[in-house]
Amino acid sequence: MGADFDEFVIGRSSALLRTATLLTGDSHDAEDLVQTALLRVARHWSRALDNPEAYTRRVLVNLAHDRSRRRKRRPEHLGPPPDRVAPDDYAEDRDDLLRLLRQLPDRQRATVVLRYWEDLSVAETAQLLGCTEGTVKSATSKALTHLREALNLSLTDSIGAKDAH
Repeated sequence: MGADFDEFVIGRSSALLRTATLLTGDSHDAEDLVQTALLRVARHWSRALDNPEAYTRRVLVNLAHDRSRRRKRRPEHLGPPPDRVAPDDYAEDRDDLLRLLRQLPDRQRATVVLRYWEDLSVAETAQLLGCTEGTVKSATSKALTHLREALNLSLTDSIGAKDAH
């Protein structure tokens, strides 16, 4: 391990955090996920040397899936919402998208995140998820259909609410 691992962490941690945030839907969970993933990758750095980013993404996806399964088994405790420091013009849209992503099944969410946010090919996504290219295409199609329908309903609801005023 050593300097090459340190360089990898410094150079790719922001991108890994973005991926983890999209996979979990929560920035705090994402930070924990990245830290856990990097610890696991560090322990097996010799295996990751061929393609450390792909190896680390695979660890992130697996950890996110495991975390999701654990959370489904126990009730969720929600605290008060965090205070916003600065106004964010896209906060509501981002929150809606993250909420909709969280509603997708794990495999569909992972395919959307890897294909569209990480810009991986179908083949790369299939390899990373350990499934066939057809499964990636099918899961992505179902996820996008769900997101389009949900966003369309949301847009229709907000237009209807504006017309009622």
